[in-house]
Amino acid sequence: MAGRIPDSFIDGLLARVDIVELIGSRVPLKRKGKEYTACCPFHDERTPSFYVSPTKQFYHCFGCGAHGTPIKFLMEYDRLEFVDAVEELAKRLGLEVPRENGSGREAPREGQDLYAALDAAQKYFQRELANSDVAKRYLEKRGLDAATIEKFGIGWAPDGWNGLIDALGKGDARRIELLDKAGLLSKKDSGRTYDKFRARVMFPIHDRRGRVIAFGGRVIEKEDGPKYLNSPETVLFHKGRELYGLWHARQAHSKVPRLIVVEGYMDVVSLWQFGITTAVATLGTATTPDHAELLFRNAADVYFCFDGDAAGRRAAWKALESVLPRMTDGRQAFFLFLPEGEDPDTVVRSQGAAALDAALSAAQPLSEFFFAQLSSDVDLSSADGKSRLAGRAKAFIARIPDGEFRDRMQALLVQRTEVGFHSSAKLADFTRELVELGSQIQRDAFDMSQGRMPEGYLVSVPQWPNGGGNARGNSGERGRQFERGGSGGRRPRTAADRILAELPTLSAPRPAGVDHRRSLVRTAISLLLTRPSLATEVEHLDWIETLDQPGIPLFVELVHLALQRPGLSTGAMLEASASNPQIDALQKLAAQPLAGDDAGLLEDFRGCVRKLRQQAIEQRVEWLKAQPSLDDEGKSELRALLSFRR
Repeated sequence: MAGRIPDSFIDGLLARVDIVELIGSRVPLKRKGKEYTACCPFHDERTPSFYVSPTKQFYHCFGCGAHGTPIKFLMEYDRLEFVDAVEELAKRLGLEVPRENGSGREAPREGQDLYAALDAAQKYFQRELANSDVAKRYLEKRGLDAATIEKFGIGWAPDGWNGLIDALGKGDARRIELLDKAGLLSKKDSGRTYDKFRARVMFPIHDRRGRVIAFGGRVIEKEDGPKYLNSPETVLFHKGRELYGLWHARQAHSKVPRLIVVEGYMDVVSLWQFGITTAVATLGTATTPDHAELLFRNAADVYFCFDGDAAGRRAAWKALESVLPRMTDGRQAFFLFLPEGEDPDTVVRSQGAAALDAALSAAQPLSEFFFAQLSSDVDLSSADGKSRLAGRAKAFIARIPDGEFRDRMQALLVQRTEVGFHSSAKLADFTRELVELGSQIQRDAFDMSQGRMPEGYLVSVPQWPNGGGNARGNSGERGRQFERGGSGGRRPRTAADRILAELPTLSAPRPAGVDHRRSLVRTAISLLLTRPSLATEVEHLDWIETLDQPGIPLFVELVHLALQRPGLSTGAMLEASASNPQIDALQKLAAQPLAGDDAGLLEDFRGCVRKLRQQAIEQRVEWLKAQPSLDDEGKSELRALLSFRR
């Protein structure tokens, strides 16, 4: 059994990692005051609502509510488990993740044993390649040099029923069981176990951390069975969620410029050999929604490269269907169809990498392929044909997230068919406009609470007949008006603006450290989350602990946590409180802005603590007074409390 990761290590890790650098390597961030902002990677939006705080080591989206620490971000964005996210952060800092022995929560070791079995299998296949002249001649014929073979860990599964079993598991029932669970063995009806891969060139498949999780095996002679044989689904491997070559592409680029989706392992390896280091393959299956999400999370531009025959176009359309719901603004998809008998491997080997680059530059944008495919059997010169295309296309366009790309696709459809969208589409756009306006109000309120004028606002003073302003400073009912402007002018009023104008005027939030609309406890918790070091300012915590108020147990727990683990950041405190039933409330409180410098926040917190302590004293005094009689000890306590109160 592998021990749990020490809390102290996680605290130190979160204190050292640069959350801005981490998120910025995946999402374009723009500095805005003390924070950084971007369009949220977890929902579709046009205007940035996603804020990253380097001081708090915390991110929050005012649009969808996503929030968390660097660990949480990796879990959500890269789809990693907690332990994997911790190890990924540790790797970035050059640290080894320690494990505790003995008591405490422990994770099962079987997963680690499976990784070890797969790694041992890869080394076995590599050794066998060195001993196989047939396999080496084949790879040489395909133009692969020793460095590329080593880079991708390519090996050879010898012809025979028990080569792998004899090498790694002979006489060891536990090892045989692991090899079977790793997808490396098969069983006959008789129950006899044998090697799954035989007489095949072996391509190890890596996860997003570079660990071997499966294999793809390619025959040399076509009559020897299916061309490619992949590992079956296992606890480590789900082919609909993995892309061959993605780990290598991410290792080669700090920011992947584009991804080229090809059909086979050899295409990926051959392209790499010729200097094209951004190719991936879908492991012999159609492009799934998980594949599409994974592609776009690693690159904004994705090129799908397929054969130009009917099967290739069916595969391309399947990819398009998976991509459409993920075509948020800034993302692009292209489709390249190669001539019959050609694939990326043959193109680069016969014509060089420049030829493939030129072909990719001329690839069809998604919009062109979309309309060409849907109208391939439609007569667009007739009204019936236009109506048919419109009927087909609208259902697909409806899957595209709201944004500029969807608007463009709708415009292209109207251009081709002269058929407009139903009023329900206009209603949807109107509703979206209202939602975005509401989100903008929330973002602007946040900016104003930080002492910043919201970006894009123009301050206009009402004009008087003589062209000047109010001599008395315009202290009337309207005062100054803020209107959102574009580059050099105001944008036209929309229907959403007109509705908003009819709503009661909302005053901007006061840039004060303590929000007096909050409860005292809520304010104290917010301040403590913002500055965990404030816990050292809490006196008479035992008194406060007796206070019968909602939130007091949580406040006391957080104070104890901060005192026990000095140096906690906001993010680290939240991570340490992940199992608390009130973690969602804590996350939201941590995202709320508290304006002011350190001195101001310190004074606000001290004030909260003093008031809480006083409330605890008052509560105890009232309880003692309500007793029918008091013994000498009770009377002495009452006198002391009354004296202290004064």
